[in-house]
Amino acid sequence: MRKVGITGQNGFVGWHLYQTLKLYKEEFALIDFERGFFEDDTKLDDFVSQCDVIVHLAALNRHNDPGVIYEMNTGLVKKLVASLDRTQSKAHVIISSSTQEERDNLYGKSKKVGRLMLSDCANRAGGRFTGMVIPNVYGPFGNPYYNSVIATFCHQVSHNERPRIEVDGQLKLIYVGELVEEIINAIRTEDNTHELQVPHTTEAKVSEILALLQHFKEVYQEKGEFPAINSPFEHKLFNTYRCYMDISNYFPRKFTQHTDNRGAFVEIARHGITGQTSFSTTVPGITRGNHFHTRKIERFAVIKGKALIQLRKIGTTKVHNFYLDGDQPAYVDMPIWYTHNIKNVGEETLYTIFWINEPYDAADPDTFLEIV
Repeated sequence: MRKVGITGQNGFVGWHLYQTLKLYKEEFALIDFERGFFEDDTKLDDFVSQCDVIVHLAALNRHNDPGVIYEMNTGLVKKLVASLDRTQSKAHVIISSSTQEERDNLYGKSKKVGRLMLSDCANRAGGRFTGMVIPNVYGPFGNPYYNSVIATFCHQVSHNERPRIEVDGQLKLIYVGELVEEIINAIRTEDNTHELQVPHTTEAKVSEILALLQHFKEVYQEKGEFPAINSPFEHKLFNTYRCYMDISNYFPRKFTQHTDNRGAFVEIARHGITGQTSFSTTVPGITRGNHFHTRKIERFAVIKGKALIQLRKIGTTKVHNFYLDGDQPAYVDMPIWYTHNIKNVGEETLYTIFWINEPYDAADPDTFLEIV
């Protein structure tokens, strides 16, 4: 079992890598890192000495003074190198650099200098080193106005703010989950490429991305319909967008009921993608679910009875509670990386319709158990 430590484990990429590695409990053991370790040589050395693999992700991306970015990023690498030297570590070190390495800016220079410093350290120690040069990364839970233009646009569009295109450039992109797969592959293969060019998985103009996000807002956020998804990129972008919505104030969404002397009719979902619809009954006091997905799009629709639907983002403690009553049929959609459940809190049988965008596949269920 490899012991893996991640500097910057609570950052955008670090969070996704940390949570994904937790899914491989028999293969990886995680050594927790805290930012304060960089200010305490003893704690930093203890961390380094425990690790078989160190993924260095801690870095400053934006600041009003580019010089601060350069000093911070190179300074963190210097501290890590000093600790590797003091502990005589031969850990496999992986660093996330950027395709901005060759641009005339101090952020790009700081990433290249850091990569080269760790390369030299590995050569001296006889250890393995992977210097990943990475294109623009997007995905759920990035910080708007900091991590990427996609994070910023997702936040702005979903919160009714006005995005503005500064430069309508062609972006070379990689989804954060795809980058995590690249890092895990480097760990498994004991990669020793000191300048590893990580390929982008899609290209899109800034204006094209913004138009898609605005389409998602109109079709999904405003109308409650699932949009047509025409490519893996659009699927990933849609899941990204959903994670920037203010779910506490958005759900539950009540259905429109059409009633006459025969009874009532409710339309559960309009969707531009294929999927699987299921139906369940749940007796009082019973809870279903307590799992999460990393790619699936899912809707819970309560049509009879009383239910409590709970959601919690993995790695956090805040629980979102949604009470639904079949007298006013409503639904809650499940964002990716949120563990969720549904409990019958009434005195009669609960009737629920579930819609999910892909049929269940026992060989690839994308379903991970975790109590809300």
